[in-house]
Amino acid sequence: MTEEKYISPFAEDEYFDINDVDANSTDSEINSTDVEESDEVAPELEILFEDEHIVAIHKPAGLLVHRSYLARKERFFAMQLTRDLVGCHVFPVHRLDRPTSGVLVFAKSSEVARDLCQQFEQHQIEKTYLALVRGNMHEAARLDYALKVELDDVADKKSRKDKPAQDAVTDYAPLLNTEIPFSSGRYPSSRFCLIKLSPQTGRKHQLRRHMAHLRHPIIGDTTHGDGKQNKFFRSHFEINRLWLIAKSIRFTHPVTKQLMHIETELEQEWLTIFEQFGWQEELDNAGSIDIA
Repeated sequence: MTEEKYISPFAEDEYFDINDVDANSTDSEINSTDVEESDEVAPELEILFEDEHIVAIHKPAGLLVHRSYLARKERFFAMQLTRDLVGCHVFPVHRLDRPTSGVLVFAKSSEVARDLCQQFEQHQIEKTYLALVRGNMHEAARLDYALKVELDDVADKKSRKDKPAQDAVTDYAPLLNTEIPFSSGRYPSSRFCLIKLSPQTGRKHQLRRHMAHLRHPIIGDTTHGDGKQNKFFRSHFEINRLWLIAKSIRFTHPVTKQLMHIETELEQEWLTIFEQFGWQEELDNAGSIDIA
């Protein structure tokens, strides 16, 4: 099998459907001449875990998982960079949105990819995210709120527009709240919350859409978020990103059957904001705060 047979067009969910793992390549059909030459430097990837069967990396924010028709002019992709880094073909089993950073797992064989796809499909994999959201939050809860399929005007123009809403479930737990004396709207101050998110299903943009539904949109979300808050955050803190990171993942190793827990560190941008909010000392001293 070649790598191309495991590049699948993104489905509605965040994981690759097991039936898509053997799908025909879309990668080979993308003309390489569509990619413009430039002096752009490839982002560095950090390997979080690797053995002969799987590899997990820290995907930087802004990096696509793999090639697609919607990004013909992009030069770098997590899948190809990981392949070059480990020296063998890798196969995607789940995805992270382009602006989301954090843990991303690839398989090194079709058999391992199929097993991991089954674990995702059967909701046996636990993923934990951290997000920075608008407003203060105080209660942990579960949001069970179905989501309509989001369709792209180009890639999905032949898809049904009347698909019923799909079940979508997210557990969330506020970790830290802050209020800063700067106005980002009609109030004289601005409130933010660091929140832990655990999706129980894998719908497209699920976490971003669920937090928007709760009226606590993720900061930096230009699709479902608060434009005024995003503009304030960019100008005040001089950092422009989606404040969402896939912090850790737990699953059963397809070959060794060991329980795996792969976690990544927060990028310096997060630590800078924590310091600005006065959270760093609290996080250093509060061992009970579970952010993984």
